[in-house]
Amino acid sequence: MTNRRAVVSVIGKDQVGIIAKVTNVLADNKVNILDISQTILQDFFTMMMLVDVSGIENLDSLQQKFDGISEEMGLKINIQLEEIFQAMHRI
Repeated sequence: MTNRRAVVSVIGKDQVGIIAKVTNVLADNKVNILDISQTILQDFFTMMMLVDVSGIENLDSLQQKFDGISEEMGLKINIQLEEIFQAMHRI
């Protein structure tokens, strides 16, 4: 099986439990985190993760779970395949 990688981005007001809730969704779906970067600027939380989604057929189900967290915590959480992310952010 070839490696399929995706980028998860999380942006919003810093609060307790963001990392736990996002990583629990990944762990529950057997998605491994390959790389992670997280920072807080004043009250603003940002996190980017590169994850292995080789075992996931369709990212929509993960996005729906993230949408629930987004709504609950007032965040913006996106997951997209690495090649799509790179194409969208190419300069």
